[in-house]
Amino acid sequence: MARVKQAKPIERQPSSEYVHGQTSTPPKNTNEMALQSNGAAASAAAGSKAGPAKKDAGVAQLVIAVAGIYGSFLTWAYLQEKLTTTPHGAAGAAETEVFKYPVFLNTIQSLFAAATGALYLYSSTPRGQPIPPVIPSRRILWPLLLVAVTSSLASPFGYASLAHIDYITFLLAKSCKLLPVMFLHITVFRKRYPLYKYLVVAAVTAGVAVFTLHSGKARKGSSSSSSENSVWGLLLLGVNLLFDGLTNSTQDYIFGAFQPYSGPQMMCANNLMSTAVTAAYLVLSPWLVHTGVGEWLGMDVAGSAGELEAALGFMARHPGVWADVLGFAACGAVGQVFIFYTLSTFSSVLLVTVTVTRKMFTMILSVVAFGHRLSRMQVLGVGLVFGGIGVEAAIARQEKMAKEAAKRKAGEERERKGQ
Repeated sequence: MARVKQAKPIERQPSSEYVHGQTSTPPKNTNEMALQSNGAAASAAAGSKAGPAKKDAGVAQLVIAVAGIYGSFLTWAYLQEKLTTTPHGAAGAAETEVFKYPVFLNTIQSLFAAATGALYLYSSTPRGQPIPPVIPSRRILWPLLLVAVTSSLASPFGYASLAHIDYITFLLAKSCKLLPVMFLHITVFRKRYPLYKYLVVAAVTAGVAVFTLHSGKARKGSSSSSSENSVWGLLLLGVNLLFDGLTNSTQDYIFGAFQPYSGPQMMCANNLMSTAVTAAYLVLSPWLVHTGVGEWLGMDVAGSAGELEAALGFMARHPGVWADVLGFAACGAVGQVFIFYTLSTFSSVLLVTVTVTRKMFTMILSVVAFGHRLSRMQVLGVGLVFGGIGVEAAIARQEKMAKEAAKRKAGEERERKGQ
């Protein structure tokens, strides 16, 4: 994208709590939270306030924005499932191996996203103005570091859960971002929610429970051991969601306390620091693997060499995996840019619809591409989850449009008084 002149710097608007990756800048007193959209590690940033760019946005820009989000994140999800479930080995071999190096994968993705974020920051800076620093003050350093650490910790728990639950269950539970967000706000911030949000959480929780209890894995082999595996997998995924919630609540604090801090700045800073954190782990893992910490982290998967050497060895044995890894990283980075572009061009209302429908299409893609079969009860579970999310989306849309209408009306009244 070429550098263009903007009427206003990109800022963050209030965002809905169920949207993964929607992080438009809130006012300083807002209590709304944004949620990250890509499982991996993708972090979100900011949209712009309504301005001339949005009025001039046409059908072509809308198609580019929606197609970019769908194309990048559907491909990202497909490659994620392919990487984590495809066995590799010689044809007819008795033993095969699966890619199990999430920190290595996250390091490559965050490196791609940092470079892409830097390009996006450069292109979005108005002509004649200096490019804003990604870390504008020392005071912002610690919150940014917390975001980097929590986002880096979240992903390994998510990937570890895939050893105990199938990918469809993983996708369904990852759609339930509202649960950890509400849990953190109720327990830590003592916030109270309207009744409909509790009903949405109840529907989503019931949907995940019904889907998991009627999963194919639960019907195979020992029912007790399968049930224990499913519970352990959901527990690991719950930790992943809690870290996601903490990541996004900290991002909300940053955007509220350090205005004006833009989405491209956050994208670049967060991914640079995440790369530093995960790269440090990879370098230290050969030492950690011989300690109690390494055993507690389950580093036996990587063997005594540590994850970096083990991952590179895996890639040397199966060089075709490099295409999936690099494609996964590129799609995650480009997808973040399209989210920011959509927010800055059309506002968060459109992103709400795109995000919810994209998650449904991701599940459909997984079923078609990887041959998953859903029972009637599992279809009911999916319906409960996306029905609850859809209700939340509709109410959030109405609230957003009502606020925008009230703001326009107030502006018109001020103009009449000024005349």
